[in-house]
Amino acid sequence: MSDFSVSSAEAPGALETRLGHVFRDQELLRLALRHASLGEDSNERLEFLGDRILGLVVAERLFAEFPGTDEGGLAVRLNALVRREACAKAAEAVGLGPHIVMAPSEMLSGGRRKMAILANACEAVIAALYLDGGFEAARGFILRYWDDAFDTLAPELRDAKTMLQEWTQSGILKKKVQPVYTLMGRDGPDHAPAFTVEVSVPGLGPETGHGSTKREAEQDAAKRFLVRLGEWKE
Repeated sequence: MSDFSVSSAEAPGALETRLGHVFRDQELLRLALRHASLGEDSNERLEFLGDRILGLVVAERLFAEFPGTDEGGLAVRLNALVRREACAKAAEAVGLGPHIVMAPSEMLSGGRRKMAILANACEAVIAALYLDGGFEAARGFILRYWDDAFDTLAPELRDAKTMLQEWTQSGILKKKVQPVYTLMGRDGPDHAPAFTVEVSVPGLGPETGHGSTKREAEQDAAKRFLVRLGEWKE
């Protein structure tokens, strides 16, 4: 692993020990830790695959742990567990930062501490584990490093969009209306997009939300609307 490690103090194989897998194909792990700032030979394709594997493993555990929760409740929990912050936290726990290879300009700007870079590398590593060791290798890593996130997942976690929909249909207003969600913008590179969504309710004006996915931005906008109405309780 000396070809991609930047820490001479760490023994060869220490990262693989924390990952719980010794790679047969070291090139996969090297590629997973290669940032897009270096050009075409980067971890972006692995990140795409790792994101889907992460979603499947998290969805599987949520399905088993919350048997009485409907689709909406499962979805909002899923979003909380696969979002960028959760992936970056796992990357920090496993110590990926010092091993990520990037352009000097990105490194000098603190790239190894940036949430998006850590999160993307974590998803890429998940894909590398899957391709080298199969589904169980990736699943074992995810369950190990997401365990605390599952334990601290609030049991009362609610879907803000569903709550806002129920509020507008409750009869509090003179007539039943529907919240309208409008995509206002999409910024950032393909590997780290940022969405802006506006939600409006006739007669009450709009609220704006932000997120790394359109759904996340819609949830944020709905939550902000509920906060304004005094209907959101943490």
